[in-house]
Amino acid sequence: MTQKVIIFDFDGTIADTVDALVSIANRLAIEFGYVQITPEQLTLLKNLSSREIIKYSGVSLFKIPFLVKKVKSELKNKIQELKPIPGIKEALIELQHHGYKLGIITSNSRDNVTDFLQINELDSLFDFIYSGVTIFGKTTIINNVLRQKQFKPQTVIYVGDETRDIEASKKANIKVIAVTWGFNAPEILAKQNPDFLIHQPSELLQVIQSC
Repeated sequence: MTQKVIIFDFDGTIADTVDALVSIANRLAIEFGYVQITPEQLTLLKNLSSREIIKYSGVSLFKIPFLVKKVKSELKNKIQELKPIPGIKEALIELQHHGYKLGIITSNSRDNVTDFLQINELDSLFDFIYSGVTIFGKTTIINNVLRQKQFKPQTVIYVGDETRDIEASKKANIKVIAVTWGFNAPEILAKQNPDFLIHQPSELLQVIQSC
């Protein structure tokens, strides 16, 4: 039997980064020409798809790569303060114990992810980490990982907290588990028709075993 590969998104799925990212985004608002995010706006944004968020923000597509780079750079200073999603460490240990190969694909920087994993003693759980440079480039990164690692799509499951994670996984022809403890709200995730929608990290093993 071929070993199953579980690929995780990082921000909002493994690391509780939402508050830190909002704080950074608000500091950069004037520089990049968008309004600061109020608590009310954050609730609205959580119910929009990733593409709708960009349209709503009014940020120029040309500026987005520079904004993403700046956010990653500022997040590096907050890595020591960030915590894992409650229950995710136990779920990851359980998955590894059952023989699943674990990896990360993220639009965050590899250094940020590596530092976070080491600080929180999670680094031994993952076989690989791939970092992408674009907001909507995850399909390409997923396909590159499948090719480089010689993974068959039917053996791979992606776990993420945003609509773009579902979109990328579907384009790459792999199954996707959407999680409701990250950025996007359950309703907007459900509209994207993920293979599974879960609410607690403790549900991961059971869902993956059912695939």
